[in-house]
Amino acid sequence: MLSMFNTLSISFVLVFCATLLADEKSAIMQAKKYATDIVVADYFVSEKLDGVRARWDGKQLLSRNGKVFAAPAWFSAGFPNVVLDGELWLGRGQYQQTVSVVSRQQPHRGWRDVRYMLFDLPKNKQPFFGRYSEMQRLVEQSASVYLGVIEQQRITSHDQLMAWLDAVVGAGGEGLMLHHKDSFYMNGRSTHLLKLKKFDDAEAVVVGYKNGKGKYTGMVGSLKLRMDNGKVFYVGSGLTDDLRANPPPLGSMVTFRHQGFTDSGLPRFPVYLRQRLVK
Repeated sequence: MLSMFNTLSISFVLVFCATLLADEKSAIMQAKKYATDIVVADYFVSEKLDGVRARWDGKQLLSRNGKVFAAPAWFSAGFPNVVLDGELWLGRGQYQQTVSVVSRQQPHRGWRDVRYMLFDLPKNKQPFFGRYSEMQRLVEQSASVYLGVIEQQRITSHDQLMAWLDAVVGAGGEGLMLHHKDSFYMNGRSTHLLKLKKFDDAEAVVVGYKNGKGKYTGMVGSLKLRMDNGKVFYVGSGLTDDLRANPPPLGSMVTFRHQGFTDSGLPRFPVYLRQRLVK
């Protein structure tokens, strides 16, 4: 079933982390609206990387659905023999390129530009501030050039948080993550992991295409999308020439940005962002 991440512009939303065991699938992240009455100083804040979530089980990299990524042996050589939670990441604004690299069925040289950026330690029993220190130690002791840790900062005010959000988004980033300093890693819903973004986004399935006109004759003019509530709409904004020539296939799941919904439940000003990796 498709899940839809509905948020208010520049709003906090809850997300939950699920512990991915080596022999079972992880739960899918869910989101809900969250009141802004938190104490910002109680949280570690990091940039929300636009990468592909991956779990290292001590031997191999797994997707959130438990599928094995075909990473070359040299990529993970030197990774610690503990369970890690992080993002496979090429850089800001390169989600689709990351998907192209990590979704192949055989190891290849494209992985040389990918880094595995640590976000958490699912099996570590310490509060997050202790887990962050341990992640830094693990990366420092590792000989791998492909292993890193997402930098966490302490923010003292809401205004400071908004200023950093503006800076990250202005530089091509996606948003911010807030992790409560005293929180423990939980297998299920957690009220201590938050994300902050400037724009709403949601997911939908590609169910058709509209032919392009003018310079886009012979290409796709817009994608016909269906949300999990059954609403169907078209989106053309955000499609590059390459995507118009080679659009996401029918049945694929894509993420789009919007500015809320109309009274009839359709997204306002939708803009295509990316095709979601389902592995």
